[in-house]
Amino acid sequence: MIKLIFYLFAGILIFAGTRVITVKNPVHAAMFLVLSFFSSAAIWLLLEAEFLAMTLVLVYVGAVMVLFLFVVMMLDINLTVLREGFARYFPVGALVGSLILIEMLLLVGPNYFGLDKFQVPDTASTVPNTVALGRVLYTEYLYAFEIAAVILLVAMVAAIALTMRSKRQNKYQDPARQVEVSAHDRLKVLKMPAEKAQ
Repeated sequence: MIKLIFYLFAGILIFAGTRVITVKNPVHAAMFLVLSFFSSAAIWLLLEAEFLAMTLVLVYVGAVMVLFLFVVMMLDINLTVLREGFARYFPVGALVGSLILIEMLLLVGPNYFGLDKFQVPDTASTVPNTVALGRVLYTEYLYAFEIAAVILLVAMVAAIALTMRSKRQNKYQDPARQVEVSAHDRLKVLKMPAEKAQ
């Protein structure tokens, strides 16, 4: 029964992945990509990797694909211009695709892939996958995890700064000009005569 479910979701995944690159409408391609993400999450669940399956659904389907759909719908994509150079670039694309297919067949062949080559997860273990993943992530790979978080934070701040700098209506302040300002330029003392009460 598990093999039947696996082959069902694997077939849906192959079909959805093929439709992503063959469909003409980019919105339909994004929706087929959502279907492929859900099928991949189902296969992760069959492998008893619940955390990775939920992460795939929440992060990619819930955030990344929504962003893709907004960008595709907001951009006015001229499909006729995109299809003009298809015949010219087809030989190069076919060559690269054939090389990738040969590499994948060599990698996923019977000599390099199978249950005897990898350790089967222990289903009798009482430790959940999320707990085991958290222990490994925050013990052995703690520094790599923190460095990746800092790099992502710096990239996010830089993207926001570059986006907001070009707009005129925002309240962007130049830090270099703020440093050069002195107290004499900011503060001006005025002497006014005292007024007498009537």
